[in-house]
Amino acid sequence: MAKITIDNKQFECRDGISVLQAALDAGKNIPHYCYHPGLSVVASCRLCLMEMQMPHPKTQEMGWAPKLFPSCQTPVKEGMIVRFDSDAVRDNQKSCMEYFLIDHPLDCPVCDQAGECHLQDYSYEFGSSESRMVEQKHVTPKKDIGPKTLLYSDRCVMCTRCVRFTQEVSGTHELCVTNRGSRNEIDVFPGLPLDNPMQGNVVDLCPVGCLLDKDFLFKQRVWFLKSADSICPGCSTGCAIRVDQNEETVYRLKPRYNPDVNDWWMCDEGRFGSKYIHDPKRIASPHLRRGLERESANWEDLPEVVRYRFEQHVSLRGGDKVAVVLSPMMACEEAWLLIKFIRGVAPEATIATGFIPTDGEVQHFPAGCDAASAKFTIRPEKCPNRRGVEMIAEQAGGTTCDFDTFVTSAAGGAFSAAWIVGGYPSDWVSKEFGKAAAKFDLLVVQDMFENALTKLASVLLPACAWVERDGSFVNHAGKIQPFERAIRAPDGANRDGQYLFEIAGFEGVYSAERVRATMAMETAAFGEVLEAPLKPAHQH
Repeated sequence: MAKITIDNKQFECRDGISVLQAALDAGKNIPHYCYHPGLSVVASCRLCLMEMQMPHPKTQEMGWAPKLFPSCQTPVKEGMIVRFDSDAVRDNQKSCMEYFLIDHPLDCPVCDQAGECHLQDYSYEFGSSESRMVEQKHVTPKKDIGPKTLLYSDRCVMCTRCVRFTQEVSGTHELCVTNRGSRNEIDVFPGLPLDNPMQGNVVDLCPVGCLLDKDFLFKQRVWFLKSADSICPGCSTGCAIRVDQNEETVYRLKPRYNPDVNDWWMCDEGRFGSKYIHDPKRIASPHLRRGLERESANWEDLPEVVRYRFEQHVSLRGGDKVAVVLSPMMACEEAWLLIKFIRGVAPEATIATGFIPTDGEVQHFPAGCDAASAKFTIRPEKCPNRRGVEMIAEQAGGTTCDFDTFVTSAAGGAFSAAWIVGGYPSDWVSKEFGKAAAKFDLLVVQDMFENALTKLASVLLPACAWVERDGSFVNHAGKIQPFERAIRAPDGANRDGQYLFEIAGFEGVYSAERVRATMAMETAAFGEVLEAPLKPAHQH
């Protein structure tokens, strides 16, 4: 690792990175717009210029070079000496900020980016409090460039991050730079709107309020939002994401940097596919069936009632007539607790992996590339935790099967009691499965929405969305990733982990971390989960 000196302090930095990245890693606030570690370097914004010591061409004595250098374009080298804390660098930063603000409208009060805008921040920290601009500003139009994105060109700083993203990451090439000089604008190619499966990332990349998400537009001020680290449940890739919410309402999902899974990106399917969380039709309270009637139940009574019904059924029909279906939408900790309970009352019970939703074909990006060169992949397996529930079931031992085998066996009368977990955002119960479930004498259903199974349930338990609970998912590559609870469960509901914790015979408040520590005693893999690294505080 190279050692370089920045502003009279020595830092050890990773080989092959730029001086700007080394400074950001060291915690220094170096202004930058065009630089992004996931994109090519163009050095166009000129905000990150630095002074660097170089040998005099005649005497070879080390001294400060007469010109400034772009730190984003200069690789680190052993013994390098640079500085950002100088009058020349500060004058350049002030000049650049004045240039960026010449035509910029003063519309911060109505801009969605206000509060997390790097034009605001840099203007305050590195710019001037006054403008010398007296001429009429050049006004550029607001453009609707796609079904999900708006382009407010008058706010643009021409960092070209969005253009490079569509060229280098999505590979769809919708965006370009038109005109020249002071008339430069970002635009879409004629007849080619910004409409690719990853287009939402250009809004994340925009350091100012130029590119705007129609779905979030004028919905919430960002300083009211509270964030939680989570994992996207949209497919088996398992992207690290951030859930932004206010007053128990989720307003947006943003990707988190994770070089082992999704780098800096996420797809639109995951970004915009969470509207079901606040669907008023969700099941929000537990119900018990007594005779032909279904009535509300108290959470306090459920552990005893459920255990009694299963114990009674096993004593009459035998443990081999009991099955549990683990949904790939549930967390590993929840699946482990459910198996603990089922195997406690029926050691011979069958454990089945739940329905695996799939849609379409695998998509590699840049578009048209192969798996080996892909920078991002959207997978057809539309669930986050198939590998996780399979690991839990395998570790539990005994009789296991896949979902199709379970349905066939149930239709043939192999089971008389079952605990079936759903939690899917849409109706997932086939007619064949509904007919098979009608044969169960005891049926516990854990789901989010009413369907053919919930109507047959002896015990109906509301399932929470992933943002309403904490736990871990195992993605397609076997990486175990924890996620946090972002909002509370709907009124009347309880977290899946909490009621499964109590039903399994544990006391107190459910904690995914503590349950995972217990799981690690049986499966060592759960002792080390993959945490997404923190990005440098001043990098954007």
